[in-house]
Amino acid sequence: MGTTRREQPLTVHHLNQLLLVCSLVLLVAVAAVRISSRSGLPSLLVYLGIGVAMGQDGIGDVHFDSAELTQVIGYAALVVILAEGGLGTKWKEIKPGLPAASSLAIVGVSVSVGVTATAAHYLIGLEWRQALIIGAVVSSTDAAAVFSVLRKVPLPSRVTGILEAESGFNDAPVVILVVAFSTAGPVDHWYHLIGEIALELAIGAAIGLAVGFLGAYGLRHVALPASGLYPIAVMAIAVTAYAAGALAHGSGFLAVYLASMVLGNAKLPHWPATRGFADGLGWIAQIGMFVLLGLLVTPHEMGDDIWPALVIGLVLTMGARPLSVVVALLPFRMRWQEQALMSWAGLRGAVPIILATIPMVSGIEESRRIFNIVFVLVVVYTLVQGPTLPWLARKLGLSTSDSETADLGIESAPLERLRGHLLSVAIPDGSKMHGVEINELRLPAGAAVTLVVRGGESFVPLPATVLRRGDELLVVATDPVRDAAERRLRAVGQGGKLADWLGTGGDR
Repeated sequence: MGTTRREQPLTVHHLNQLLLVCSLVLLVAVAAVRISSRSGLPSLLVYLGIGVAMGQDGIGDVHFDSAELTQVIGYAALVVILAEGGLGTKWKEIKPGLPAASSLAIVGVSVSVGVTATAAHYLIGLEWRQALIIGAVVSSTDAAAVFSVLRKVPLPSRVTGILEAESGFNDAPVVILVVAFSTAGPVDHWYHLIGEIALELAIGAAIGLAVGFLGAYGLRHVALPASGLYPIAVMAIAVTAYAAGALAHGSGFLAVYLASMVLGNAKLPHWPATRGFADGLGWIAQIGMFVLLGLLVTPHEMGDDIWPALVIGLVLTMGARPLSVVVALLPFRMRWQEQALMSWAGLRGAVPIILATIPMVSGIEESRRIFNIVFVLVVVYTLVQGPTLPWLARKLGLSTSDSETADLGIESAPLERLRGHLLSVAIPDGSKMHGVEINELRLPAGAAVTLVVRGGESFVPLPATVLRRGDELLVVATDPVRDAAERRLRAVGQGGKLADWLGTGGDR
């Protein structure tokens, strides 16, 4: 980052000014979240707007043109965003859709790259290398956009699971393609690229699963001295998965997503605190990444690239994405309404803009134009797709009710010296545990409800005490029956006192 003024030594005064600017930007960005949630305007556009306003064409007059720094910070932010998304992904929801999501991430990306690159070459007149780069860059759905939008839209769990898993999986092959197309010299043959993608995905998946399972085992069997260390440890494990995957020449992005998903479904101690910590880090990563991308943009240079961006975006949205969904999901016999919604829900965000910095760093000809086209495309079509997604879901009859059975909030604190666990259970409004007596919970031997908090008052329950919505329970369980106790609590929360006969499970 540079200015027109002569560089001055960094002093404490400069540091104070920098902290003031950063804190003001964060406060404005947090306020923007509230504004975007009320107006339906995607928050990423607000953050990009903040960056543009701070840039050389805005009121801040900050001159920033380092594509290398933007790429490094963007990668770091994407790691945090994928980790947060993986931690919030429920295995039981995405498990049925994993084959479809994998097909979308590989077959769908291939179809999208081919169609978009062909349009960029023949309609816009770009050379094949530039056309392939644009096709690859915009073929990846954005994890931050998908996670933030889909979790606010009541969709069938099958559709949501497929879209969330796709956004976590498809970054890996797209990064490989963009790097391959941006490398000096001839582009590898397609079968070489397929082999490289398959190998990197396999290495990343193996490392991610291994790190996730080892990390979950360690966190569940080693009591840390302070509860605040658990969120830090979980994020450190997730970042370790990315670093290990990347150093092993695998897909670090796939590794961090899978490791985080394993951790998120492992019933770790102090889980609500960990989720809150990861959610906060995810917001900071999104805000910083979008603001930085806004700073990198030079709006007065983008006039000639608006029309090509609109044309490529139209082909991508109305042609490449629907065709890729149809082809990739052909073996899965999904309804046309679901395919139509998934075609429109291929949301783009910061990921394509970050990937567009790769050819800039590699010195590819017309790379700045590629960046401008991708930036305009993302802004325009995010503004179109994001707010209209709930409306389309209702029109297609896929918008589900918000009144589905709510899952229990269970937080576990290990009692190492006592070889036990203290479970804090919150009964939400939609839980079927409402109206169940304590003795009807039928907890395993070695587990017992020791305290109930209701309306701000606590009491020791009797076997005939009836549980109510909004109650908070303290359950003490010995180490051997801790998992069984939590499974039973979740089963009753989903199926009521007849959970065993209804076949309701207690898995996450």
